[in-house]
Amino acid sequence: MRYVVMRLRGRRGDLERRRELDDHFRIRTATDVAAELGQMKGVVMKAGQLMSVLADGLPDEARSALASLQSQADPMAPSLAAAVVREELGADPEVCFLDWEPEPVAAASIGQVHRGVLHDGRRVAVKVQYPGAAEAIGADLDNAQALYRLLGGFTLPGLDTRALVDELRARMTEELDYRLEAANQTFFVDAYTDHPVIRIPRVIASRSTSRVLTTEWAEGWSFAELLQRGSPARLQSAGEAVWRFAQHGLHRLGTFNGDPHPGNFLFGRDGTVTCLDFGMVKRYAPGEWDRLRPCLDAIIVERDPEALVVAMVAAGFLTSTEAVDPRAMYDYVSAPYRPYLVDEFTFDPEFLSSALAQVAAVRGEHRDVARRLDLPTPFVVLNRVVWGTSGVLAQLRARGPWRAMLMEYLVPSSPPATEMGAGEAAWWSRRPPVR
Repeated sequence: MRYVVMRLRGRRGDLERRRELDDHFRIRTATDVAAELGQMKGVVMKAGQLMSVLADGLPDEARSALASLQSQADPMAPSLAAAVVREELGADPEVCFLDWEPEPVAAASIGQVHRGVLHDGRRVAVKVQYPGAAEAIGADLDNAQALYRLLGGFTLPGLDTRALVDELRARMTEELDYRLEAANQTFFVDAYTDHPVIRIPRVIASRSTSRVLTTEWAEGWSFAELLQRGSPARLQSAGEAVWRFAQHGLHRLGTFNGDPHPGNFLFGRDGTVTCLDFGMVKRYAPGEWDRLRPCLDAIIVERDPEALVVAMVAAGFLTSTEAVDPRAMYDYVSAPYRPYLVDEFTFDPEFLSSALAQVAAVRGEHRDVARRLDLPTPFVVLNRVVWGTSGVLAQLRARGPWRAMLMEYLVPSSPPATEMGAGEAAWWSRRPPVR
């Protein structure tokens, strides 16, 4: 109804007025979406959180409305949170903790965070899952399957939507069990111990269950505060740290956080970045990354369209090389990797918008190559990380020698390209082998 009214009014106004009405429509829609998704607390909100990073083409007010999904949703009543703690830990929060703040400090897709103090004096963050979250997630995933089938009809016609949804269902099902998240977080704590810039809060196992997760308290600026208060050098450093967190996990650990939206980072005054929320973690099974890695090598290291097509067949992106134009395929799939094809690059909203437009505009010059593509399930979460991390860097307008930086991970003999890279390389050389 708003759309129809806006269009009718626009016909009667001049160009400036039509633009104003158009902005007004998108602003109101984004605000409504943020309000509704904030109450759904499920898969759809996860999609909204990613949209909030990628929606740089919207007006400022619309981006702000969607950005509210990065760290906030409607919180549950203190009595409900206390009931979950009582059911899970066997006593009221005031008994389990020396100090307990009933008002949450953050609320997200399936849980909210309370501040507490252990009896030994340590400050902690206590994440409490919303009652009924499992049922809501299940319903959302049922709807998502129909949604992805619809999207596949006009984006990637060859997309195996069932495999896509099955992968997302597996990741989201894992996210419902805080015991798995605690194990994931403990893995990352061990993997990043003494890292020059990355910090991971430790899990308090004695106060953690399937629906309650207690970790050390972490301080730092939110992403919004970083954008408002950070110096240009601080923004650059933060961007590189977020980027290196993703690359190190993917290329060296074979395990990475699949939820890179800005609300999952805190930025310390000392230049460190604390990473939060390990509910959606992807660990590659033996051989999975070996099938995907040659595609990345063909795009970035070799810049070889023919090798790319062969690698994409082996990985499951294509059924055969028959009638595939290698140059057209390379141009299409390399869109999000343009920062790594030049010596120096600045991530910005313009790059993000153009890359997304190229991948999404499958009815134009890229129609013939896009219709042949499928998305192998091991690539689903990785794809989210690629776009999500790029979205964070675009908001920071991060500039750097990204190609040389990526070579540090793709070609182990490559020298560090930055000061942070040198620090990480020295740290990594002292680490025991990853099991």
